[in-house]
Amino acid sequence: MKNRAMRIYFDHNATTPVDPAVAEAVSRVMTDTFGNASSVHHFGQQAKGVLDEARSALAALIAAEPSEIVFTSGGTESDNFALRGVAEALEPTGRRHLIASSIEHEAVLVTLRALARRGWRTTLLSVDQSGIVKPEALAEAMTDDTAIVSVMHANNEIGTIQPVTELARLAHGRGAVFHTDAVQSIGKIPVDVRALGVDLLSLSAHKFNGPKGVGALWIKRGARVTSVMTGGKHERSRRAGTENVAGIAGLGVAAQLAVRKIAPESARLGSLRNRLEESILAKVPGTAINGAREPRVPNTTNISFEAVEAESLLIALDLEGVAVSTGSACSSGTLEPSHVLRAMGLPSPRTQNSIRMSLGAGNTEAEVDFVVSRLPGLVEKLRSLTGARVRA
Repeated sequence: MKNRAMRIYFDHNATTPVDPAVAEAVSRVMTDTFGNASSVHHFGQQAKGVLDEARSALAALIAAEPSEIVFTSGGTESDNFALRGVAEALEPTGRRHLIASSIEHEAVLVTLRALARRGWRTTLLSVDQSGIVKPEALAEAMTDDTAIVSVMHANNEIGTIQPVTELARLAHGRGAVFHTDAVQSIGKIPVDVRALGVDLLSLSAHKFNGPKGVGALWIKRGARVTSVMTGGKHERSRRAGTENVAGIAGLGVAAQLAVRKIAPESARLGSLRNRLEESILAKVPGTAINGAREPRVPNTTNISFEAVEAESLLIALDLEGVAVSTGSACSSGTLEPSHVLRAMGLPSPRTQNSIRMSLGAGNTEAEVDFVVSRLPGLVEKLRSLTGARVRA
């Protein structure tokens, strides 16, 4: 008999459940540490202490210095801050060229289009069906006018990890600044900003069991970045506005938890993801993995189901109590196929019949097996409605 009470969440790349320790910290700080961190009195200094502790915790997670961390409202603001801030800082030098990959998050792609309307020249690096940016593509696109290169660390839809270290080295060889959107890798795999060799790195708390509405931009000491949020002298005059002390406290706790759990959780989720993939490929005809299987973050898979509309399968799974997605949560509700899958050169039908499953804390083998037990019947039923036949 169908267990309608069961609810399975396989959409952790969209957002993650807040860890109980994080929720407790946010609630406690909202109640007990309500001061303005810019105030010099006792209440203000209490709040400043919370910010300092969180800054140190986050710095430890990414092997940075606390002074290099700037708190923001999340990944989108951090990406905007990086791109617009560097563009404005380097504008007087005459460098007017921006490069990003064609599979970036909309926070990067839309910002590049906005800068293009202001006269900046932009180049998007193409990828093949592996979903990985080739260093030679960047080398060919670079010019002496290139101001900034932005390539994400891990893709939000297919999970592929980009060769950021080599790409950053190439950018620096031509005098450009390198930014990486690490929103989908922080908390899932070890991230060391020094080892990556980047100048700026964006992250968001709610992608690794922290609260929504808070994130950070890591700015390497000495990097030229103009503030895009102007006003007071908050965040060492780099981002004006009274800090979200409670949210930042939650980010700090999430960072502390991530340091301890990355290694075991990475192995556990990788095993679950592989079990899910292999079972689906074996039991559902006409299925294929989108993008290279390695290197990927361990929790993410993107699978195409031949002759099945992704939205229909998503709804069918939701009725079974299973939450998945068709790609980026920031693009949901649109009828357009995934820009990531299109950029990879996949056939048009495949860009519209693919779903993303992203695992996280709390997911179990039993949940994976439940999903696998339901999928063949759901796919067969959807195909029968259209009369589609798929070879086994």
